Amino acid sequence: MSDRPPHPAYPVGLRLTGRRVVVLGGGTVAQRRLPALLAAGADVLLIAPSVTPSVEAMAEAGELRWERRAYRPGDLDGAWYAVVATDDTEANAAASAEAERLRVWCVRSDDAEAATAWTPATGRSEGVTVAVLTGRDPRRSAAVRDAVVEGLRDGTLTAPRHRARRRGVALVGGGPGDPDLITVRGRRLLAEADVVIADRLGPRDLLDELPPHVEVIDAAKIPYGRAMAQEAINEALLTHAKAGRFVVRLKGGDPFVFGRGMEEAQALAEAGVPVTVVPGISSAVSVPGAAGIPVTHRGVAHEFTVVSGHVAPDDPRSLVDWAALAKLRGTLVLLMAVERIGAIARALTEHGRDPETPVAVVQEGTMAGQRRVDATLATVAETVAAEDVRPPAVIVVGEVVGVGPAVPGPR
Repeated sequence: MSDRPPHPAYPVGLRLTGRRVVVLGGGTVAQRRLPALLAAGADVLLIAPSVTPSVEAMAEAGELRWERRAYRPGDLDGAWYAVVATDDTEANAAASAEAERLRVWCVRSDDAEAATAWTPATGRSEGVTVAVLTGRDPRRSAAVRDAVVEGLRDGTLTAPRHRARRRGVALVGGGPGDPDLITVRGRRLLAEADVVIADRLGPRDLLDELPPHVEVIDAAKIPYGRAMAQEAINEALLTHAKAGRFVVRLKGGDPFVFGRGMEEAQALAEAGVPVTVVPGISSAVSVPGAAGIPVTHRGVAHEFTVVSGHVAPDDPRSLVDWAALAKLRGTLVLLMAVERIGAIARALTEHGRDPETPVAVVQEGTMAGQRRVDATLATVAETVAAEDVRPPAVIVVGEVVGVGPAVPGPR
């Protein structure tokens, strides 16, 4: 017998669109393997007496055909690929032998050495499929896969493109501030940017990761201070995009939640500039959650309402029906409301909301300086002043404030 190590598996990408794939067994192994097979367009026949609820849902949705029975000889006839994952060792061996006889590539969950194919640890990032095989060490395969995919997604691992560079503008919601809470797609597009026009409330730490050639434009709208007019922001977006640069407009939260994202999208569309919208995690939900406050809770609140507090209730520019809001029993989430919380609290109580309604003010939510200050509608204005609460802060009004245990802020 040779002392040489066994030959490595030969990697190949199977094109299974419209081709028959037989999966034997409906347990957790099948549940893990089926989504990728369905995404590849395979014509999947599942054979199993019983399946997990998730697999059953796939069958009920018409994504695959399910025959409720055990394996029978002949089941692999006409198959291109087979996954053998039953808890019957004899049936697995018989199916594997049939696959060998019919020259059908076959994966076995119970005995990898008896299989003619191995399932690699697979991940995808923007059209790139990463498949890793390390022989008998699936955990190492998964670790290598994860490292490569994460590098592709966050831009730390780059490779030259042999196609046209990206053009236009991406309106990217950066989340509530913690750089880890931007979406995978948002971070990937940020890594491809030629120009980044960033708000103050966007995840600022990510700007340090940009390559030196990327131009960063400060579009900070700082309360009580300098601000870049929206018209100037639109003009900057158009100028750089028309010059052939890929522009990322990095916003805090979500672009369409008080972020003027649609105004920018409309200006770009009118000028014929392609726009990609990347939703973000809104501070209206994430900041209360980070402070231990659910915006809804069974038996406490069946609805929540998000309101901008950038104008006072008695301001003629206000579009909010404060009388109607005061009559609601659910949660009220106020954004941009620190300066006017006194007037807002008075409007709510004057229209019938209980002055003892709990209120929580969460400053710099998800960031290192996060802190939570609790009060009631009757005391919140005084408390905010005494505690010197400053924007950015999210204010939560409702019984949900007292539901959960205290949650420590970010470290």
